[in-house]
Amino acid sequence: MDRRKFLKDVGIGAAGALLVACAGKTGEDNAAESGKHHKKGPMTMRWNHNTGDTVSILGYGCMRLPVIQGETEEEDAGIDQEEVNRQVDYALANGVNYFDTSPAYCKGRSETAMGKALSRHPRESYYLATKMSNFAPSTWSHDASVEIFENSLKYLQTDYIDYMLLHAIGGFSDELDSTQTFEERYINNGILDFLEQKKREGVIRNLGFSYHGDVAIFDRLLSEMDEGKHHWDFVQIQMNYVDWKHAKEINPRNTNAEYLYEELAKRNIPVVIMEPLLGGRLAEVPTAVAAQMKQRRPDDSTAAWAFRYAGTKPQILTVLSGMTYMEHLKDNINTYSSLDPITPEEDEFLMRIGTDIAFNEQVPCTGCAYCMPCPFGLDIPGIFDHYNKCVNDDAVPHDKRHPRYAEARKQFLIGMDRAIPKSRQAGHCISCHACESHCPQGIHIPEKMHEIDAYTIKLRANKV
Repeated sequence: MDRRKFLKDVGIGAAGALLVACAGKTGEDNAAESGKHHKKGPMTMRWNHNTGDTVSILGYGCMRLPVIQGETEEEDAGIDQEEVNRQVDYALANGVNYFDTSPAYCKGRSETAMGKALSRHPRESYYLATKMSNFAPSTWSHDASVEIFENSLKYLQTDYIDYMLLHAIGGFSDELDSTQTFEERYINNGILDFLEQKKREGVIRNLGFSYHGDVAIFDRLLSEMDEGKHHWDFVQIQMNYVDWKHAKEINPRNTNAEYLYEELAKRNIPVVIMEPLLGGRLAEVPTAVAAQMKQRRPDDSTAAWAFRYAGTKPQILTVLSGMTYMEHLKDNINTYSSLDPITPEEDEFLMRIGTDIAFNEQVPCTGCAYCMPCPFGLDIPGIFDHYNKCVNDDAVPHDKRHPRYAEARKQFLIGMDRAIPKSRQAGHCISCHACESHCPQGIHIPEKMHEIDAYTIKLRANKV
């Protein structure tokens, strides 16, 4: 059935409310067989006024799909397709209908895996989002970028894309600034014109962009929309209760989510949220913060607080989560079935927590792995993840008089060796800077690697 006819039949038209609570489509019988999860209500849905889509507030992020363990810790043996199928079936059966992928995700394997999983279900039961991920200069020609788009259709086993994004505008390349990079990726090669033509043909249903980096590019695209030059059906931004007011303080290249959201809201542009957990940091908050959260809502995980915050604001269309494990998917479905919005008192509480987290010692890594692979084998996201967990656990002592010094020292050193093979630890960084321009958070990665290595050496020598 045509989506517009369906919406008309069930009474959801252009004057409908933005927030709609309803059960999601289940797909084919094998999705139903995966079982409905016990939850407090139906999946919360949001309405896209541009196309009449009713989209699940929980979006299925496809950047961290489950993999089969390889022969070594450094390698995997490919995507675990059986597990991907199982999780996709479960998601559809429980109301999740928005799936976000990219040619760049999972070492280029995400689109193929999602195509296999989703093509087993009726095409009208889900919305597909993918991206023009022409980051490398070798893909900036018109023909190369068109090939990326055509491959997306092929790998996803579809003849149209519901939500197409210009991927990570505002970034820069090794030799060009953000404006020059944007011009080369999308304007000079005619690819933006190409994508807009595909939208007119119906091959793309919604055209938007995801934003990281230089706010001048973000402002430019919205200004051009104001002038009637382009129309953006949706925009994807990084938003969580830390980045709302402190993104720029954490990293001068970033922009506070408060500004980004308000600029989109006043233009009535639907907003897609990425990094609601700040790369997992908000799922493992400091122990004292977690205790305060449990005191207020004993049955909620710390991640649920972040997801409730991300989904509360009315302009949000969907909140993306990279759910590698089934337990993550179940927890997120519980949070959004149905969404219990953040109260004003809770919002104030989270703003206080956000300030504390923004100014602690953690590295602002979101685990996106755009910096990988490292030419010298470092596990950059893994190193930052271990360091950040130790910061949360007060296990990064800088003085032997620290009351938990011996315990914290042991936790940091043994935990590092267990989490990261010694051949992939920070001491092997030679400052080649190959990773740096790829980091959406603008982290000076070699500098941080040397800082962590120097600290580790002192800690091993018991000289902190």
